Amino acid sequence: MQLKIMPKKKRLSAGRVPLILFLCQMISALEVPLDPKLLEDLLQPPTITQQSPKDYIIDPRENIVIQCEAKGKPPPSFSWTRNGTHFDIDKDPLVTMKPGSGTLIINIMSEGKAETYEGVYQCTARNERGAAISNNIVVRPSRSPLWTKEKLEPIILRNGQSLVLPCRPPVGLPPPIIFWMDNSFQRLPQSERVSQGLNGDLYFSNVLPEDTREDYICYARFNHTQTIQQKQPISVKVISAKSSRERPPTFLTPEGNASNKEELRGNVLSLECIAEGLPTPIIYWIKEDGILPINRTFYKNFKKTLQIIHVSEADSGNYQCIAKNALGAIHHTISVTVKAAPYWIMAPQNLVLSPGEDGTLICRANGKPKPRISWLTNGVPVEIAPDDPSRKIDGDTIIFSNVQERSSAVYQCNASNEYGYLLANAFVNVLAEPPRILTPTHTLYQVIANRPALLDCAFFGSPLPTIEWFKGAKGSALHEDIYVLHENGTLEIPVAQKDSTGTYTCVARNKLGMAKNEVHLEIKDPTRIIKQPEYAVVQRGNTVSFECEVKHDHTLIPTVIWLKDNSELPSDERFTIDKDHLVIADVSDDDSGTYTCVANTTLDNVSASAVLSVVAPTPTPAPVYDVPNPPFDLELTNPLDKSVQLSWTPGDDNNSPITKFIIEYEDTMHEAGLWHHHAEVSGTQTTAQLKLSPYVNYSFRVMAENSIGRSLPSEASEQYLTKAAEPDKNPTAVEGLGSEPDNLVITWKPLNGFESNGPGLQYKVSWRQKDGDDEWTSVVVANVSKYIVSGTPTFVPYLIKVQALNDVGFAPEPAVVMGHSGEDLPMVAPGNVRVTVVNSTLAEVHWDPVPLKSIRGHLQGYRIYYWKAQSPSKRNRRHIEKKILTFQGSKTHGMLPGLEPFSHYTLNVRVVNGKGEGPASADQVFNTPEGVPSAPSSLKIVNPTLDSLTLEWDPPSHPNGILTEYTLKYQPINSTHELGPLVDLKIPANKTRWTLKNLNFSTRYKFYFYAQTSAGSGSQITEEAVTTVDEAGIPPPDVGAGKAMASRQVDIATQGWFIGLMCAVALLILILLIVCFIRRNKGGKYPVKEKEDARADPEIQPMKEDDGTFGEYSDAEDHKPLKKGSRTPSDRTVKKEDSDDSLVDYGEGVNGQFNEDGSFIGQYSGKKEKEPAEGNESSEAPSPVNAMNSFV
Repeated sequence: MQLKIMPKKKRLSAGRVPLILFLCQMISALEVPLDPKLLEDLLQPPTITQQSPKDYIIDPRENIVIQCEAKGKPPPSFSWTRNGTHFDIDKDPLVTMKPGSGTLIINIMSEGKAETYEGVYQCTARNERGAAISNNIVVRPSRSPLWTKEKLEPIILRNGQSLVLPCRPPVGLPPPIIFWMDNSFQRLPQSERVSQGLNGDLYFSNVLPEDTREDYICYARFNHTQTIQQKQPISVKVISAKSSRERPPTFLTPEGNASNKEELRGNVLSLECIAEGLPTPIIYWIKEDGILPINRTFYKNFKKTLQIIHVSEADSGNYQCIAKNALGAIHHTISVTVKAAPYWIMAPQNLVLSPGEDGTLICRANGKPKPRISWLTNGVPVEIAPDDPSRKIDGDTIIFSNVQERSSAVYQCNASNEYGYLLANAFVNVLAEPPRILTPTHTLYQVIANRPALLDCAFFGSPLPTIEWFKGAKGSALHEDIYVLHENGTLEIPVAQKDSTGTYTCVARNKLGMAKNEVHLEIKDPTRIIKQPEYAVVQRGNTVSFECEVKHDHTLIPTVIWLKDNSELPSDERFTIDKDHLVIADVSDDDSGTYTCVANTTLDNVSASAVLSVVAPTPTPAPVYDVPNPPFDLELTNPLDKSVQLSWTPGDDNNSPITKFIIEYEDTMHEAGLWHHHAEVSGTQTTAQLKLSPYVNYSFRVMAENSIGRSLPSEASEQYLTKAAEPDKNPTAVEGLGSEPDNLVITWKPLNGFESNGPGLQYKVSWRQKDGDDEWTSVVVANVSKYIVSGTPTFVPYLIKVQALNDVGFAPEPAVVMGHSGEDLPMVAPGNVRVTVVNSTLAEVHWDPVPLKSIRGHLQGYRIYYWKAQSPSKRNRRHIEKKILTFQGSKTHGMLPGLEPFSHYTLNVRVVNGKGEGPASADQVFNTPEGVPSAPSSLKIVNPTLDSLTLEWDPPSHPNGILTEYTLKYQPINSTHELGPLVDLKIPANKTRWTLKNLNFSTRYKFYFYAQTSAGSGSQITEEAVTTVDEAGIPPPDVGAGKAMASRQVDIATQGWFIGLMCAVALLILILLIVCFIRRNKGGKYPVKEKEDARADPEIQPMKEDDGTFGEYSDAEDHKPLKKGSRTPSDRTVKKEDSDDSLVDYGEGVNGQFNEDGSFIGQYSGKKEKEPAEGNESSEAPSPVNAMNSFV
């Protein structure tokens, strides 16, 4: 029988891909294929394709271009109206129309003014099928007027008062962008205290002295003309007051307790509240009887402006702004009404109908208030347009019945209310077209047997043609149970057989005619491999051959290629291909693998594989124990969402049993090339059930392990992509810290690709103030690790959470962490700073803590800056060395150690947070009391005579007070190192030289010298000196010169009195020499200790140098004689660090010599010798002369 195809409105079955795309129309309208040849022949009413915007603001410095482009068949002609009347462009030499277009070009650059062409323009595109019209295009030139000149008086106000600097920019077209800058074109800094309002005015909640300046300048930028206009500078002077009286907030704008706001649907709703007060108020926003939309709400201008984007009617209601500071709170209610310009619910669509058919045009729009719908036909209101009996208007719908070709027209739907209008063109095109077959004639289709065959028959006609298919010249019947007939005319043979070969004819018919087309179908035999390559085991060095015999359709020419392990064969002359064979000569271990034969034709391909194993040649060598060979033949089975079964074939164990298999996986989607451990199974298993994670492109490999070691990895398995799922965890290390005083930086450690569980990994970042009633504010960000919340109050605790999500869904609810917005420098200095002087080197400082709200950050502690007043000699130095002590935490007191006595100090205290230091407290001044002085800087003995010694000294380098007097104590030392009576002498503080008279001649004295203040005695300095021998004519030695010598040798052998004396006491000298020699070598004690203990007078007791008292002599070390070479400084000056000498560290005679006059000069060490006195054990015998002089 003959099979007819009637086009139906049904969905194509899965897998069917239509070869021709159709243009979908409403109701029963025709579908016009996008075939270029067809479209060239069909008549079509005009369609506006491009036009200028409704509100068209032009640059008056450039030519005016008003666009109007349209298409149609035949090409449309264009005309214009201006302000509702015909605009004759031929009469205006400055106006031209672009060829082939309706676009107007008005040449005002050569002459003419833009204002002349200001008006409402409308374009009409017309051909024989109808007329389309453009929107009303309102053309206006942009304007950027100057500010009116005005005299601005300086503004003078007190610290803490509020201030509003008016801007009042000139009215421009479009309105300008306002900003405030100074004379240097630097934007003025804004904050919670100082900010610009929506009207451009600059608001100060309270002024500070630093707000004083003479160049507050408001600028207006007109973007359309790229010009900037400047207002006259405003001068502001803030007079500092001792204390500004704090006050609760009041609103600067808007005024009163309530106001109204109207906004259009789709626009941005901007609500503003700016308050003044001291301290600076903080603004909060709520919506009465509702919540603010999370994803459309934004805060601007330090939260003084609330913005809701894409506003809709549901956003109408009462919004409340609350201004709050420490002294109170106020609120203002803004009643918001959202109106709506018309918007489409269903815009009318073009209709292509056949004569006698029915159709409808529907035009539905909404708005607030509800728009009025009106219809036009060819640009004329339908009420006054020529009557059409096929047309019936029912409100927003036009119903067409039994249309004819004369019914073709362009209809305009106008939906308007007080806020705007919509205009849409939709044509009704009535076509009477005989059928056309668009598929090329005699197309040849070739298909492999037992596969589907698709024969195309693209068609068009009006009325819609019916399609019939015939097979063969005699028109053999096509049965529906064998064939599938598609709406687009395609004939499908689901399983093509050899007898399906032949010529098929497609016939299209409607009442205007008939068209047909023949196509040809050939069925080919499939390509097969009748002799496949087989598994081969070959010894190294031998030759192997694989066979691959192919059978194919005789009309098709196959090509045969060989692959090794799915790659090309190695470029090696050992591999040869001869017709149906692959031959490999001199096989090596590297030749092992899988060899595949692939046969291709233009219609199909087929392949077959075989494995080549290369083994050692015979005879078999002794067993080699080695790690196993890698497993192979990996296969994935039983795939599920979160599991799969992996099986493999073990490699050779190399004479050591396999103990276990190690399974690794690679995530080729997220971490390609990186293998991870997945599981281990017993060496007897060759399968494993593996648990999987969502959205991972798994690839597996297996390694075998024996007692020798682990094998190389196997080849990777096929890839297996698991289904995506929502994340099962959220990012970690969530923190909230501010980098600036007005922001909150939220950071976290992102999930890695493996943890994402699906595509489109994002994060939902939510935050709200911890102590407020605000709802959570959330934003969804890309796969990043940071989000910055701007416009936050300074150092406010926030609750933060970060939730992972992907295209499937959200992770579990995240944990809430607490963070803080950015810190700012502390505002207040510590108060009530008090200083208590403990002693001359220590003071204690107390202060009152700074209120936590004024710290504006994490309290780090308090920092004390203190410095000593400069002496007159140093006052000209610019730099004062300040010392700093920091006390951690909330301590309110601290000690200042290491002060210098008798000094004038200044200090202040500052609070420290994470941002830095706050202002300094008022300077506190204190003085340290006097202390004991240091030792005199130096002590010299000069001008020794028979009975006098002169002392010279330098005052202490650190008097630590006012010197009251010096104390000089001295005592003689006899030849046996016994100390004589101690003499105490007070010397006025203004002296630096003193002469001691009535001393014994040729006597050694030890001096103890120290200064005193009202606080007590200072450290002492010691020195020794000897009066001269009573010998006339011999000048006394210059002891003060300090030469390093024990005495000066003189020749007295020729003196008569000496010769007599020597003869008289020769025997006595020999005896005494022997006694001294024995005492010296035995290190005997001196009786100084006992004699000192016997003295009852405490004034004569030795002084310890570390505490100002005289110390006892040591029996163990202090009686040791001097080493050779032990010397005092050359100028007889004993420095402070050298003043710890002992009175008994003297040499007995090793260094002693006579001067020329027979006087004895003894040089003694100024420091103790802590080492053993090896210098005393000289090989020289004591001199008789020296021994005698020791008794003088």
